[in-house]
Amino acid sequence: MDEGRPLLDVQAGRRQKLCGSNYPLSIAFIVVNEFCERFSYYGMRAVLTLYFISFFHWDENLSTAVYHAFSALCYFTPVIGAIMADSWLGKYKTIIYLSIVYVVGHLIKSVGAIPSLGNQAVHVVLSMVGLFLIALGTGGIKPCVSAFGGDQFEEEHTSERSKFFSVFYLSINAGSLISTFVTPVLRGDVKCFGEDCYALAFGVPAALMVLALVVFIAGSGLYRKMPPQGNVLLEVCKCIGFAIKNRLKNRSHHIPKRDHWLDWASEKYSKQLIGEVKMVTRVLFLFIPLPMFWALFDQQGSRWTLQATKMNADFGIYVLQPDQMQFLNPLLILVFIPIFDLGLYPLISMCKFNFTPIKKMATGMILAGMAFGLAAIVEVKINETDMPQLVPKESLIQVLNLAKNPVQVTIQDQDLFQQPVEAFQNPAEYSNLILNGEQQNLHFILQHQGSSLTFNYTVKEKSVYSLIVFEAEGSLSSRLITDLKAKPENGLAAVRFINGLSQDVNLTIDSKQFVAVQKNYGVSEYLLLERDKYNNGKCITEMGEFTLDLGLLDFGASYTVVVTNVSGDAVKTWKSEDIKANSVHMAWQLPQYLLISAGEVMFSITGLAFSYSQSPASMKSVLQAGWLLTVAVGNTLVLVVAQAAPMAQWAEFVLFTVLLFAVCIIFSIMGYFYVSVDPEDLQEKEEKTETPSRGNMISLVTQKTKL
Repeated sequence: MDEGRPLLDVQAGRRQKLCGSNYPLSIAFIVVNEFCERFSYYGMRAVLTLYFISFFHWDENLSTAVYHAFSALCYFTPVIGAIMADSWLGKYKTIIYLSIVYVVGHLIKSVGAIPSLGNQAVHVVLSMVGLFLIALGTGGIKPCVSAFGGDQFEEEHTSERSKFFSVFYLSINAGSLISTFVTPVLRGDVKCFGEDCYALAFGVPAALMVLALVVFIAGSGLYRKMPPQGNVLLEVCKCIGFAIKNRLKNRSHHIPKRDHWLDWASEKYSKQLIGEVKMVTRVLFLFIPLPMFWALFDQQGSRWTLQATKMNADFGIYVLQPDQMQFLNPLLILVFIPIFDLGLYPLISMCKFNFTPIKKMATGMILAGMAFGLAAIVEVKINETDMPQLVPKESLIQVLNLAKNPVQVTIQDQDLFQQPVEAFQNPAEYSNLILNGEQQNLHFILQHQGSSLTFNYTVKEKSVYSLIVFEAEGSLSSRLITDLKAKPENGLAAVRFINGLSQDVNLTIDSKQFVAVQKNYGVSEYLLLERDKYNNGKCITEMGEFTLDLGLLDFGASYTVVVTNVSGDAVKTWKSEDIKANSVHMAWQLPQYLLISAGEVMFSITGLAFSYSQSPASMKSVLQAGWLLTVAVGNTLVLVVAQAAPMAQWAEFVLFTVLLFAVCIIFSIMGYFYVSVDPEDLQEKEEKTETPSRGNMISLVTQKTKL
């Protein structure tokens, strides 16, 4: 018996089948394992960017850079997993060992999200260690699980194996779809430790990964376990390295030239291997422009999620979390695949248009570029409700007139407030103060009912102020208070209180938010609240307890609420919206998700199928390695742009759009000159001209491993 074939092959007839079919029972464990693992990975990644911003208080650029560094690492590590499986441990043991690493990473990541555990440095270290182990685990098992599932079938059951891969792909998208919808709910709608529950949002994916490992081990007795058979990727790298080294050694003009630079490996490697490597390098050359597509595509979890935090998420019957919008991509992929395969592509063929794979991929790039163009337009509209960016020697100011009559406000050396400010008039917008230095002492002249009063206040540059004008003990008074410079993060609402009563008040906003405000126009600190209607608050004074109705506190708005008087069983309030609420609805992101998802179907699925068709069977894993590395490089590009060239977000979207369109033109030119080949035809030609191999040449055995 051939030592390369496992003992289970001999007993294949006695292996259990699913419901009397030709499907091995073992594949049920593999499919469930993949579903749980994908739920684990995508669920954790969905909330990662907001975790960096809200929990670590990192800025958007650093959060984006770390997010894409993690994503890039997840696509570099499959090469390690493939080498471990094919050259050392075999696929089964590699999956087991790296899944344990995966679980440990998840557990460390979840523990690092517990606020009471140490200081921020501890949280950052635990999170980075956890993310590194997760990247090693998810990337390491990526090339093994699908190939291990394919190993469970007999050679003659090709149709069943093909259907298995379809179910396997469905389990990936199902896990992604469900997790990207559920984990943001666990983060935002469940509160623990007084804030968003990131520990739970990371803990549930960790539990799913534990379940994935348990399910996979439970099927151990049913698996066909193929022994390691050598890694083709290493052989290809050695062949290329030897060819380059040999060419550099033989640069003399007296040495005859060879038809192809890889022919310099013929002293050591067989003509068949060299011919197959030539086919692969032709395709890998086409891969060079592809990372730019992934640079745009993977920003759904970073820049697009951050964009969603600045939008109105109220869909009437349901309020979406900003990181939940990512679920649209797997949902649309499941919808688009049958539409494109059964409808769009046949229709194009009926129109006699030769829609080649290269043209499909270029179209996918164009769609992704258009998606980012739309994202830039949406970003510009969002910025219309943002606070203006302040420059040196500039500040902003508004007047809140809490007196009973109009007040004329004049500021030294400033041409502002030409008309009197009416009592309880809602300011339309802030006015610009131009200073003569980093700070300046200004005279504020208030004219009220024939009298004129002067107040002096020191104003600092790049600051935002409200001048409160009120009546105290029968005379006019004022106070200059500092306002927020920017919108509250993550779609929260900010609110502060001014107590116009002559007694201290204690306010209860909801069951968890309390604030005490001193009498005679004392001002509270800002509270950050979830967007909601707050109609049942409490106001406790010396006279008793009264109802406090704040109404709707909307996404991204900042409010000043003035407690004016007590009437009946409720307090009377006046609410000023200092920073406008998010007015652009999150539904405006739908077109960009539609375009980039359609682009993914045309680019990714077509690209993989095309590259596989252009290489011999023994080289599929090499092309898969190259494909995954394009994803890794694409994420690295985003990291570089976010850190090296910070710019306005809309401008960054435009930059990526222009870059992808430029790369699309280059790719189209490369594709125009590319001549499609049939690897079997080339192999037959090679066999006809093949000379007897030297004893020291290395032949390549066809491998079934998929990277």
